[in-house]
Amino acid sequence: MDDVILLAHGSGGRLSHDLVQKKLLPSLSNIMLSKLDDSAVFDASGRLAFTTDSYVVNPIFFPGGDIGRLAVCGTVNDLSMSGARPLYLSLSLIIEEGFSVSELERIVGSVKAAAEEAEVEIIAGDTKVVHHGQADRLFVNTSGIGIVAPGTDISGANARGGDKVILSGTIGDHGIAIVSQREGLKFSVAVESDCAPLSKLVAGMLEASHNIRCLRDPTRGGLATTLNELAGQSDVGIVIEEERIPVQSSVRAACEMLGFDPLYVANEGKLVAIVDADDAEKVLAEMRRNVYGGDAAIIGEVTESHRGTVLMRTKLGSSRLVDMLSGELLPRIC
Repeated sequence: MDDVILLAHGSGGRLSHDLVQKKLLPSLSNIMLSKLDDSAVFDASGRLAFTTDSYVVNPIFFPGGDIGRLAVCGTVNDLSMSGARPLYLSLSLIIEEGFSVSELERIVGSVKAAAEEAEVEIIAGDTKVVHHGQADRLFVNTSGIGIVAPGTDISGANARGGDKVILSGTIGDHGIAIVSQREGLKFSVAVESDCAPLSKLVAGMLEASHNIRCLRDPTRGGLATTLNELAGQSDVGIVIEEERIPVQSSVRAACEMLGFDPLYVANEGKLVAIVDADDAEKVLAEMRRNVYGGDAAIIGEVTESHRGTVLMRTKLGSSRLVDMLSGELLPRIC
Protein backbone atom coordinates (compact mmCIF):
# COMPACT_ATOMS: atom_id res chain seq x y z
CA MET A 1 0.00 0.00 0.00
CA ASP A 2 3.00 2.31 -0.47
CA ASP A 3 1.25 4.01 -3.39
CA VAL A 4 -1.80 5.33 -1.52
CA ILE A 5 -2.50 7.35 1.61
CA LEU A 6 -3.77 5.34 4.59
CA LEU A 7 -5.54 6.55 7.70
CA ALA A 8 -2.36 5.61 9.54
CA HIS A 9 -0.55 8.36 7.65
CA GLY A 10 -2.54 10.76 9.83
CA SER A 11 -2.00 8.95 13.11
CA GLY A 12 1.06 10.91 14.20
CA GLY A 13 3.16 7.73 14.24
CA ARG A 14 5.75 6.15 11.95
CA LEU A 15 3.76 6.54 8.73
CA SER A 16 3.01 10.18 9.52
CA HIS A 17 6.70 10.76 10.14
CA ASP A 18 7.66 9.01 6.90
CA LEU A 19 5.09 10.99 4.89
CA VAL A 20 6.56 14.28 6.07
CA GLN A 21 10.20 13.23 5.91
CA LYS A 22 10.12 11.33 2.62
CA LYS A 23 7.33 12.91 0.56
CA LEU A 24 7.03 16.55 1.69
CA LEU A 25 10.33 17.81 3.09
CA PRO A 26 12.54 16.78 0.15
CA SER A 27 10.71 19.28 -2.08
CA LEU A 28 9.91 22.01 0.43
CA SER A 29 12.86 21.91 2.82
CA ASN A 30 14.41 25.13 4.14
CA ILE A 31 16.11 26.15 7.39
CA MET A 32 12.90 27.01 9.23
CA LEU A 33 10.73 24.17 7.97
CA SER A 34 13.37 21.50 8.45
CA LYS A 35 13.47 22.14 12.21
CA LEU A 36 9.99 20.56 12.40
CA ASP A 37 9.15 22.60 15.48
CA ASP A 38 5.54 23.36 16.41
CA SER A 39 5.89 26.87 14.97
CA ALA A 40 8.31 28.76 12.74
CA VAL A 41 10.28 31.64 14.23
CA PHE A 42 11.48 34.42 11.94
CA ASP A 43 12.66 38.02 12.02
CA ALA A 44 10.45 40.80 10.64
CA SER A 45 10.25 44.56 10.91
CA GLY A 46 7.74 47.14 9.76
CA ARG A 47 4.11 46.58 8.87
CA LEU A 48 3.02 42.99 8.21
CA ALA A 49 0.23 41.69 6.00
CA PHE A 50 -1.36 38.33 6.86
CA THR A 51 -3.88 36.23 4.94
CA THR A 52 -5.30 32.71 4.87
CA ASP A 53 -7.29 30.72 2.34
CA SER A 54 -8.52 27.19 1.66
CA TYR A 55 -8.64 25.40 -1.69
CA VAL A 56 -11.18 22.73 -2.64
CA VAL A 57 -11.02 22.97 -6.44
CA ASN A 58 -12.55 20.18 -8.49
CA PRO A 59 -10.78 18.70 -10.40
CA ILE A 60 -7.48 19.03 -8.57
CA PHE A 61 -5.53 18.84 -11.85
CA PHE A 62 -6.60 21.16 -14.66
CA PRO A 63 -5.12 22.75 -17.81
CA GLY A 64 -2.52 25.26 -16.68
CA GLY A 65 -2.15 24.12 -13.06
CA ASP A 66 -3.31 22.07 -10.12
CA ILE A 67 -4.47 22.59 -6.55
CA GLY A 68 -0.88 23.02 -5.33
CA ARG A 69 0.00 25.85 -7.71
CA LEU A 70 -3.42 27.38 -7.11
CA ALA A 71 -2.91 27.44 -3.32
CA VAL A 72 0.47 29.15 -3.48
CA CYS A 73 -0.55 31.67 -6.15
CA GLY A 74 -3.83 32.49 -4.44
CA THR A 75 -2.21 33.31 -1.13
CA VAL A 76 0.73 35.17 -2.70
CA ASN A 77 -1.74 37.25 -4.71
CA ASP A 78 -3.90 38.09 -1.70
CA LEU A 79 -0.82 39.47 0.05
CA SER A 80 0.23 41.37 -3.05
CA MET A 81 -3.17 43.03 -3.36
CA SER A 82 -2.43 44.88 -0.10
CA GLY A 83 0.87 46.07 -1.54
CA ALA A 84 2.86 43.59 0.54
CA ARG A 85 5.96 41.70 -0.53
CA PRO A 86 5.10 38.05 0.23
CA LEU A 87 7.68 36.26 2.38
CA TYR A 88 6.43 33.11 4.08
CA LEU A 89 3.60 30.63 3.66
CA SER A 90 2.18 27.74 5.63
CA LEU A 91 0.82 24.65 3.89
CA SER A 92 -1.79 22.33 5.40
CA LEU A 93 -3.08 19.24 3.60
CA ILE A 94 -6.32 17.39 4.35
CA ILE A 95 -5.95 14.11 2.47
CA GLU A 96 -8.63 11.52 1.82
CA GLU A 97 -7.75 7.89 2.60
CA GLY A 98 -6.76 6.13 -0.63
CA PHE A 99 -5.29 9.22 -2.31
CA SER A 100 -2.41 8.42 -4.65
CA VAL A 101 1.06 9.08 -3.21
CA SER A 102 2.41 9.81 -6.70
CA GLU A 103 -0.26 12.48 -7.22
CA LEU A 104 0.57 13.96 -3.84
CA GLU A 105 4.22 14.18 -4.86
CA ARG A 106 3.21 15.83 -8.13
CA ILE A 107 1.19 18.45 -6.25
CA VAL A 108 4.01 19.11 -3.79
CA GLY A 109 6.27 19.62 -6.80
CA SER A 110 3.86 22.25 -8.10
CA VAL A 111 3.88 23.93 -4.68
CA LYS A 112 7.67 24.05 -4.80
CA ALA A 113 7.79 25.47 -8.34
CA ALA A 114 5.17 28.15 -7.61
CA ALA A 115 6.88 29.15 -4.36
CA GLU A 116 10.22 29.48 -6.13
CA GLU A 117 8.67 31.61 -8.87
CA ALA A 118 7.06 33.88 -6.28
CA GLU A 119 10.23 33.89 -4.15
CA VAL A 120 8.45 32.77 -0.99
CA GLU A 121 9.23 29.97 1.43
CA ILE A 122 6.95 27.36 2.97
CA ILE A 123 7.98 27.52 6.63
CA ALA A 124 5.19 25.65 8.46
CA GLY A 125 2.58 23.05 7.69
CA ASP A 126 0.35 20.19 8.75
CA THR A 127 -1.16 17.01 7.32
CA LYS A 128 -4.40 15.29 8.26
CA VAL A 129 -5.93 12.12 6.79
CA VAL A 130 -9.69 11.51 6.86
CA HIS A 131 -11.79 8.45 6.04
CA HIS A 132 -12.60 7.68 2.43
CA GLY A 133 -15.71 9.64 1.45
CA GLN A 134 -15.21 12.37 4.07
CA ALA A 135 -13.24 14.67 1.73
CA ASP A 136 -12.95 14.96 -2.02
CA ARG A 137 -9.42 13.61 -2.50
CA LEU A 138 -7.45 16.60 -1.24
CA PHE A 139 -8.12 19.96 0.40
CA VAL A 140 -5.37 22.53 0.95
CA ASN A 141 -5.09 25.46 3.34
CA THR A 142 -2.39 28.11 3.05
CA SER A 143 -1.64 31.18 5.14
CA GLY A 144 0.85 33.87 4.24
CA ILE A 145 2.81 36.76 5.70
CA GLY A 146 4.35 39.68 3.85
CA ILE A 147 6.00 43.02 4.48
CA VAL A 148 4.28 46.30 3.56
CA ALA A 149 6.74 49.06 2.67
CA PRO A 150 6.49 52.40 4.50
CA GLY A 151 4.10 54.82 2.81
CA THR A 152 2.17 52.10 1.00
CA ASP A 153 -1.58 52.56 1.45
CA ILE A 154 -3.62 50.30 -0.79
CA SER A 155 -7.23 49.55 0.10
CA GLY A 156 -10.55 48.92 -1.56
CA ALA A 157 -11.78 52.09 0.15
CA ASN A 158 -9.28 54.43 -1.55
CA ALA A 159 -10.79 54.97 -5.03
CA ARG A 160 -11.55 58.57 -6.02
CA GLY A 161 -13.47 60.21 -8.84
CA GLY A 162 -11.35 60.52 -11.97
CA ASP A 163 -9.14 57.51 -11.20
CA LYS A 164 -8.56 54.99 -13.99
CA VAL A 165 -9.39 51.28 -13.81
CA ILE A 166 -6.70 48.95 -15.17
CA LEU A 167 -7.12 45.21 -15.82
CA SER A 168 -3.94 43.13 -16.11
CA GLY A 169 -5.13 40.79 -18.87
CA THR A 170 -7.79 38.53 -20.34
CA ILE A 171 -10.66 37.45 -18.11
CA GLY A 172 -12.42 34.10 -17.64
CA ASP A 173 -9.48 31.82 -18.45
CA HIS A 174 -9.43 29.95 -15.12
CA GLY A 175 -13.15 29.33 -14.88
CA ILE A 176 -13.43 28.04 -18.45
CA ALA A 177 -10.35 25.82 -18.00
CA ILE A 178 -11.93 24.27 -14.89
CA VAL A 179 -15.36 23.69 -16.42
CA SER A 180 -13.87 22.26 -19.61
CA GLN A 181 -11.82 19.74 -17.63
CA ARG A 182 -14.74 18.97 -15.31
CA GLU A 183 -17.23 18.38 -18.11
CA GLY A 184 -14.86 16.94 -20.73
CA LEU A 185 -15.40 19.82 -23.15
CA LYS A 186 -13.05 20.26 -26.10
CA PHE A 187 -12.44 23.57 -27.84
CA SER A 188 -10.63 24.24 -31.12
CA VAL A 189 -8.11 26.32 -29.16
CA ALA A 190 -7.19 24.91 -25.75
CA VAL A 191 -8.05 27.11 -22.76
CA GLU A 192 -5.63 27.04 -19.84
CA SER A 193 -5.99 28.50 -16.37
CA ASP A 194 -4.26 31.84 -15.83
CA CYS A 195 -3.13 30.68 -12.36
CA ALA A 196 0.01 32.73 -11.61
CA PRO A 197 1.80 34.60 -8.83
CA LEU A 198 1.43 38.35 -9.31
CA SER A 199 3.87 39.58 -6.67
CA LYS A 200 6.55 40.71 -9.14
CA LEU A 201 3.95 42.40 -11.33
CA VAL A 202 2.70 44.37 -8.32
CA ALA A 203 6.24 45.22 -7.21
CA GLY A 204 6.92 46.79 -10.60
CA MET A 205 3.68 48.75 -10.48
CA LEU A 206 4.52 50.12 -7.04
CA GLU A 207 7.93 51.22 -8.27
CA ALA A 208 6.26 53.02 -11.18
CA SER A 209 3.75 54.93 -9.04
CA HIS A 210 2.96 55.87 -5.46
CA ASN A 211 -0.60 56.69 -6.53
CA ILE A 212 -2.08 53.22 -6.81
CA ARG A 213 -5.30 53.41 -4.79
CA CYS A 214 -6.73 49.87 -4.95
CA LEU A 215 -5.62 46.41 -6.01
CA ARG A 216 -7.84 43.35 -6.14
CA ASP A 217 -7.64 39.94 -7.82
CA PRO A 218 -10.99 39.07 -9.45
CA THR A 219 -11.32 35.41 -8.44
CA ARG A 220 -14.74 33.93 -7.56
CA GLY A 221 -17.48 36.18 -8.93
CA GLY A 222 -15.16 37.50 -11.62
CA LEU A 223 -14.43 41.05 -12.73
CA ALA A 224 -18.04 42.23 -12.23
CA THR A 225 -18.20 41.23 -8.57
CA THR A 226 -14.76 42.69 -7.82
CA LEU A 227 -15.66 46.07 -9.34
CA ASN A 228 -18.89 46.15 -7.35
CA GLU A 229 -16.97 45.43 -4.15
CA LEU A 230 -14.57 48.29 -4.85
CA ALA A 231 -17.40 50.69 -5.75
CA GLY A 232 -19.14 49.84 -2.50
CA GLN A 233 -16.05 50.08 -0.30
CA SER A 234 -15.05 53.45 -1.75
CA ASP A 235 -18.61 54.79 -2.16
CA VAL A 236 -17.97 55.70 -5.80
CA GLY A 237 -19.33 54.75 -9.19
CA ILE A 238 -17.34 52.85 -11.80
CA VAL A 239 -17.84 52.98 -15.57
CA ILE A 240 -16.16 50.37 -17.80
CA GLU A 241 -15.96 50.07 -21.58
CA GLU A 242 -16.97 46.68 -22.99
CA GLU A 243 -14.74 46.95 -26.05
CA ARG A 244 -11.66 47.56 -23.88
CA ILE A 245 -12.04 44.41 -21.75
CA PRO A 246 -9.66 41.72 -23.07
CA VAL A 247 -11.24 38.27 -23.52
CA GLN A 248 -9.68 35.40 -25.45
CA SER A 249 -11.78 34.40 -28.46
CA SER A 250 -11.86 30.78 -27.25
CA VAL A 251 -13.10 31.88 -23.82
CA ARG A 252 -15.72 34.12 -25.37
CA ALA A 253 -16.93 31.28 -27.60
CA ALA A 254 -17.07 28.88 -24.65
CA CYS A 255 -19.06 31.40 -22.61
CA GLU A 256 -21.54 31.87 -25.43
CA MET A 257 -21.96 28.11 -25.73
CA LEU A 258 -22.42 27.63 -21.96
CA GLY A 259 -24.53 30.72 -21.38
CA PHE A 260 -21.92 32.44 -19.19
CA ASP A 261 -20.98 36.11 -19.07
CA PRO A 262 -17.15 36.45 -19.02
CA LEU A 263 -17.52 39.30 -16.52
CA TYR A 264 -18.60 36.77 -13.88
CA VAL A 265 -16.17 33.92 -14.64
CA ALA A 266 -13.33 33.34 -12.15
CA ASN A 267 -9.70 34.31 -12.69
CA GLU A 268 -6.59 33.24 -10.76
CA GLY A 269 -3.82 35.26 -12.35
CA LYS A 270 -5.30 38.68 -13.01
CA LEU A 271 -5.64 41.89 -11.03
CA VAL A 272 -7.68 45.07 -11.12
CA ALA A 273 -5.88 48.31 -10.24
CA ILE A 274 -7.45 51.69 -9.57
CA VAL A 275 -4.83 54.34 -10.22
CA ASP A 276 -4.62 58.12 -10.21
CA ALA A 277 -5.35 59.32 -13.74
CA ASP A 278 -2.01 61.13 -14.05
CA ASP A 279 -0.08 57.89 -13.41
CA ALA A 280 -2.31 55.43 -15.27
CA GLU A 281 -0.33 55.28 -18.52
CA LYS A 282 2.95 54.94 -16.63
CA VAL A 283 1.59 52.04 -14.56
CA LEU A 284 0.09 50.42 -17.67
CA ALA A 285 3.44 50.54 -19.47
CA GLU A 286 5.16 48.91 -16.50
CA MET A 287 2.53 46.17 -16.33
CA ARG A 288 2.97 45.33 -19.99
CA ARG A 289 6.67 44.69 -19.39
CA ASN A 290 5.78 41.79 -17.08
CA VAL A 291 4.94 38.33 -18.44
CA TYR A 292 1.65 38.40 -16.50
CA GLY A 293 0.65 41.87 -17.64
CA GLY A 294 1.25 41.77 -21.39
CA ASP A 295 -2.45 42.21 -22.20
CA ALA A 296 -3.09 44.88 -19.57
CA ALA A 297 -5.57 47.60 -20.54
CA ILE A 298 -7.27 50.66 -19.10
CA ILE A 299 -10.89 49.55 -19.11
CA GLY A 300 -12.72 52.38 -17.37
CA GLU A 301 -12.77 55.09 -14.76
CA VAL A 302 -14.12 56.02 -11.35
CA THR A 303 -16.91 58.58 -11.06
CA GLU A 304 -18.60 60.43 -8.23
CA SER A 305 -22.05 59.65 -9.67
CA HIS A 306 -24.19 56.49 -9.22
CA ARG A 307 -22.22 55.65 -6.08
CA GLY A 308 -21.86 51.99 -5.19
CA THR A 309 -22.72 50.74 -8.66
CA VAL A 310 -20.93 49.70 -11.84
CA LEU A 311 -22.06 50.63 -15.36
CA MET A 312 -20.73 49.28 -18.65
CA ARG A 313 -20.84 51.13 -21.96
CA THR A 314 -21.56 48.40 -24.49
CA LYS A 315 -20.17 48.03 -27.98
CA LEU A 316 -23.54 49.19 -29.28
CA GLY A 317 -23.22 52.50 -27.46
CA SER A 318 -25.78 51.83 -24.75
CA SER A 319 -25.13 51.47 -21.03
CA ARG A 320 -26.13 48.66 -18.71
CA LEU A 321 -25.88 47.98 -15.02
CA VAL A 322 -23.24 45.43 -14.06
CA ASP A 323 -24.45 43.88 -10.84
CA MET A 324 -22.68 41.57 -8.39
CA LEU A 325 -22.89 37.83 -9.08
CA SER A 326 -26.09 36.34 -7.72
CA GLY A 327 -25.84 32.69 -6.71
CA GLU A 328 -23.03 30.33 -7.69
CA LEU A 329 -21.92 30.33 -11.32
CA LEU A 330 -19.34 27.56 -10.92
CA PRO A 331 -18.92 25.79 -7.56
CA ARG A 332 -15.55 24.41 -6.39
CA ILE A 333 -13.64 26.76 -8.70
CA CYS A 334 -10.73 27.36 -6.30
